[in-house]
Amino acid sequence: MTANPIGDSRSLAVDGISLTDRVKAAARNAGFDLVGIAPAVSPTGFNRLVEWLERGFAGEMNYMSRRSTAYEHPEHVMSGVRSVVMLAINYNTDDACAANGAQPESGHSAMVARYARGSADYHDLLRAKLKQLADTLHELRPGCRTRGVVDTAPLLERDFAKLAGLGWFGKNTMLINKRAGSWLLLAGLLTDLELEPDSPHETSHCGTCTRCLDVCPTDAFPAPYVLDARRCISYLTIELRNPIPSELRDGMGNWLFGCDLCQDVCPWNRKAPVTSEPAFRPLAELNPTNAGDILNLGESEFNDRFRHSPLGRPGRDGLRRNAAIVIGNSGDQSMRPILKHHSNDPSPIVREAVEWALKKLDSLFP
Repeated sequence: MTANPIGDSRSLAVDGISLTDRVKAAARNAGFDLVGIAPAVSPTGFNRLVEWLERGFAGEMNYMSRRSTAYEHPEHVMSGVRSVVMLAINYNTDDACAANGAQPESGHSAMVARYARGSADYHDLLRAKLKQLADTLHELRPGCRTRGVVDTAPLLERDFAKLAGLGWFGKNTMLINKRAGSWLLLAGLLTDLELEPDSPHETSHCGTCTRCLDVCPTDAFPAPYVLDARRCISYLTIELRNPIPSELRDGMGNWLFGCDLCQDVCPWNRKAPVTSEPAFRPLAELNPTNAGDILNLGESEFNDRFRHSPLGRPGRDGLRRNAAIVIGNSGDQSMRPILKHHSNDPSPIVREAVEWALKKLDSLFP
């Protein structure tokens, strides 16, 4: 059989099975729950991204503005790209944590976002699965080019996921799939092969529901489908390197890392399937975790515990800053000695958060 030119790869069939179908089968074999193909085009959401950045909604995520033009086409991520294989993995777990984002009953109940409660960093997990898929593609079509992307390259993954037919955007800006809900982590495999694209997901199925908007305790949604990251608990606890604005701290409740509230209330998540990926199985010490223990973390212990976890993202001081705020919001007077122990902490952001937490406890129990 004579190999077709790379540009004609959509018509390449082996044993009656097209290359596109083989790629999709390989994606599922690698452990991805959803797979769709999008053409390498300028995403329709690019102009919205530019407007969003201009309104300052990215906060301190300056890297987005620095490379904003690169989001205009996946060619800026990989030259010669013709197709984007969009992939998603389900991280929904069947754990039923009593706190679940409510006002904490004690300083011991610090909440971690569902995707980060397991034993691995999802970046590492998805990269390994992307490599497996890419290796299969190279076996099927030697000489092709690929590049895997897991939310670090300037690619609008949600836009390409919608273009690949994987779902629609909810009012909380999350991608929602009818079958899988929104407990999804996205990844993309760019290739110079021209694969058969899927039909875009053109419809929305949120109707008049505004539960995701109404539940947000920090009012992070100035309008449906618009997120002001500067007010989002996930941004505040993960991306922000400076002190968290005092007017937003009460709304953080007991969220130590990330936030699931707008997904917890989404009707499309009521019957979302439970993930079969062992790496997402919640660790007991993170479901929930102890804010006092986090505040007490030394540098070496922090590295040992969170070197391969998403919780390493804020850094030791950022995570300890968050822990102090959780303790303050808890009203748990038994945590006061731990706070006082760190009242002269070398880190300015930890020291300031501890001072705030002590004052908060005083105000709750004068």
